[in-house]
Amino acid sequence: MAAASSSDSDSCRAESKEANSKWLDAHYDPMANIHTFSACLALADLHGDGEYKLVVGDLGPGGQQPRLKVLKGPTVLTESPLPALPAAAATFLMDQHEPRTPALALASGPCVYVYKNLRPYFKFSLPHLPPNPLEQDLWNQAKEMSLPSVPVFLEVSGQFDVEFRLAAACRNGNIYVLRRDSKRPKYCIELSAQPVGLVRVHKVLVVGSTQDSLHGFTHKGKKLWTVQMPAAILTMNLLEQCSRGLQAVMAGLANGEVRIYHDKTLLNVIRTPEAVTSLCFGRYGREDNTLIMTTRGGGLIIKILKRTAVFVEGGGEVGPPPAQATKLNVPRKTRLYVDQTLREREAGTAMHRTFQTDLYLLRLRAARAYVQAIESSLSPVSAIAREPLKLHAVVQGLGPTFKLTLHLQNTSTARPILGLLVCFLYNEALYALPRAFFKVPLLVPGLNYPLETFVESLSDKGISDIIKVLVLREGQSAPLLSAHINMPVSEGLAAA
Repeated sequence: MAAASSSDSDSCRAESKEANSKWLDAHYDPMANIHTFSACLALADLHGDGEYKLVVGDLGPGGQQPRLKVLKGPTVLTESPLPALPAAAATFLMDQHEPRTPALALASGPCVYVYKNLRPYFKFSLPHLPPNPLEQDLWNQAKEMSLPSVPVFLEVSGQFDVEFRLAAACRNGNIYVLRRDSKRPKYCIELSAQPVGLVRVHKVLVVGSTQDSLHGFTHKGKKLWTVQMPAAILTMNLLEQCSRGLQAVMAGLANGEVRIYHDKTLLNVIRTPEAVTSLCFGRYGREDNTLIMTTRGGGLIIKILKRTAVFVEGGGEVGPPPAQATKLNVPRKTRLYVDQTLREREAGTAMHRTFQTDLYLLRLRAARAYVQAIESSLSPVSAIAREPLKLHAVVQGLGPTFKLTLHLQNTSTARPILGLLVCFLYNEALYALPRAFFKVPLLVPGLNYPLETFVESLSDKGISDIIKVLVLREGQSAPLLSAHINMPVSEGLAAA
């Protein structure tokens, strides 16, 4: 009876733990014989059938030949030998016709191999092949960007033709940030230890170091936060949950934990039977949020994030935070502090009444300003629940002719809006518009509608004025919302 009750309690605890977990255990194979790291994992719909596969660049330990493996679910779909150790794997689109099936690029040794439909398609040997003249120019620009040390991790954001930033973690323990037109690093982040991972989360560079800690930096090198890990960091990668707009960093530790952080806040802790050496999160099979992990012993772990799971701050830790046990360095009481304490004790009631009076006045003024903005429709966001609208304007040009673009958006969830008018109020001695009053087409929920017109400056004295934009409902005189546009001075007339 005692043994039966003990087994029942253990099973109840296991079921309760599974119910409270945010992850579903989809697959675990400790004998999968997969040895790789995060850069050699990629998820892609290789056949265009909506079924996402896992591409693995296997290192082939123990004298085995490196191999390219493609997994469908828990089984290996194809397996191909590689001539050298893989360095990275990525998928990209190279065809314009439908269905657009991605190709696979695999860096192995001095070559980049491109696979199409899981068959070898191209082989690029660097630097023996003569490059295209346009590519040669791009490589020359990239060649001019020199670093003081050998880079081991790269993070790139932006577009090459517009503006981009490249962050390179190097072997000298520094992170260098380069911009599009800079030949030398623009910013340098000095670390106190060697980096073991680099992940960009929104505008924050998250760096893992050999001192068992995560650091957050801006692109200009300003340190934002530091989080100490309970064990050494083995691998890092990005977790992006598109359905909830969440970006977080995953860190696999030597103690068998995978920790998920949003900035310095711990969101979740996953405990694995072995230390995890590679991480990959994304769509696998037909599940959007799948976490794939490989372990130090070659095992494969697949977990699926529950559709009802919500990451909350502090969800990974139980009990009080570690900062609560930290002893504060309280300074000694000065004579000024003692005098101020006596003053507050004697005149505490009067000070409280004065504070409350000022607070009530502040709230009253804020409420009056809010009511005035609603009644006069001065806010760029509509306050009427039946007409949920948002408006902002952009002025382009140097003058005397400006391009004025109004971005109007219906922020409702399901109801379209029809029968709106746009009206411009302006000084006719200073400006001229081809149409000062026009109808707005049907506004579909969620879409941004750009409405363009041109404004011509008539003054040659280098002065400017405000143009008021009103959004009206047909048959109503009160505007739904409005915007005041401060027009720039016409530089064309000033130069003339």
